[in-house]
Amino acid sequence: MAVRHRLVKATPRTVWAVLADGDRYTEWVVGASASRETRGRWPEVGAALSYEVRLGPARLTNETVVRRCEEPTALELEAKAGALGTARIAFELRSWGDQCLVIVDEHPLGGVGGLLHNAAAEVVIQLRHRAVLARLARICEAEERIAEGTSAVSAVGGV
Repeated sequence: MAVRHRLVKATPRTVWAVLADGDRYTEWVVGASASRETRGRWPEVGAALSYEVRLGPARLTNETVVRRCEEPTALELEAKAGALGTARIAFELRSWGDQCLVIVDEHPLGGVGGLLHNAAAEVVIQLRHRAVLARLARICEAEERIAEGTSAVSAVGGV
């Protein structure tokens, strides 16, 4: 089971807003492109996003389904990758002062990914989590700076 965390210099509310926006999924998920909602309303339980994953010249269509949503602290997803199998990916958001501790926990549920899961697979998942959390932090921290700039302008009567 791969667990990784990162302290994001943004509020949990800001981080949640990014996770809860299905249109932004491909901005922070490594390898995903061209996402679209296929059922339900993201991030409600049962809602799903379909997206492409490109592996060289091959293009695979995958789906991610929301299995648990507790706004603004927990989002659990089931990533379905066809014959490769399925995985549970859980995000937990914790207030840490005026910042957000984001914990991601992933493990295979079934398919080839579950059968072949080993220490080498854990390393790959950890590397992917590092990249996902870095992307998520970059997005959320930029949004936080924009919000702080807007608040500062409003406080002096500019906007």
